[in-house]
Amino acid sequence: MKELYAVIGDPIAQSMSPAMHNDLFQLYKINAHYHALRVESVNLADAVKGLKAVGISGFNVTIPHKVAIMPLLDEVDPLAKSIGAVNTVKNENGRLIGYNTDGSGYLKGLYADLPSPGNKKTLIIGAGGAARAIYFTMAHEGVKSIDIANRTPEKAETLRLECPYEVETEVLSLNQAEENLGDYDLIIQTTSIGMAPALESEPLKLHNLKSDAFVSDIIYNPLQTKFLRHAAEKGAKTQNGLNMFVYQGALAFEKWTGIFPDVERMKQTVMKQLGGSIC
Repeated sequence: MKELYAVIGDPIAQSMSPAMHNDLFQLYKINAHYHALRVESVNLADAVKGLKAVGISGFNVTIPHKVAIMPLLDEVDPLAKSIGAVNTVKNENGRLIGYNTDGSGYLKGLYADLPSPGNKKTLIIGAGGAARAIYFTMAHEGVKSIDIANRTPEKAETLRLECPYEVETEVLSLNQAEENLGDYDLIIQTTSIGMAPALESEPLKLHNLKSDAFVSDIIYNPLQTKFLRHAAEKGAKTQNGLNMFVYQGALAFEKWTGIFPDVERMKQTVMKQLGGSIC
């Protein structure tokens, strides 16, 4: 009998996770299938009960359910609890355990191109769910200095105050971040600015960017946002969000199966879905 896996969200039709995970199940000869399931918010509790009742082995959680699902689970991992969001659930002997692989997936993807981010003065742009996962996970992993810039500094200040891990953080407005950008070695863009339809938008201007800075944008569609293009023109090394997407999926796959999968193959699968390829 095939094991069942899924991703739940609303909308969900655009998800690339089924293609990525089903290819891995085939590669590792695992008798399993991964489905995309549209679940409206009003039906979330019933959906979780149903998934548990049919003996689902694991599932991913995406917008808008990452927070709302937490009280519906049997247990939540401490890091996920501190982040306040779950994106991966594992069925352990009939108990649904929630995890968050967004921040750890981001860090693993970052390490692939920047092996020692811990000693870099870091700026996170944005204060939403992705910023929270990345900020808390980096602090948990011992990164000592992480500043946060946001359109509404009060929201960034909330992140700073709620972080349970020791980290030195200054909260900045976007204008302050622009003026002080030369202070930062690593800049992480976590907002949706630069995605369609606002392809020509940028969260802030890069006129003060250091030429040896590393600029990361968690968006992967398009593969190069205007923000990353301008950073590259200034001489900075850049990274899009493809690494974060595949590594958070790889960590989920590992939690479910005990196998850390071939991330390069996962990238190729996603690129095929996007209609392109990577070298």
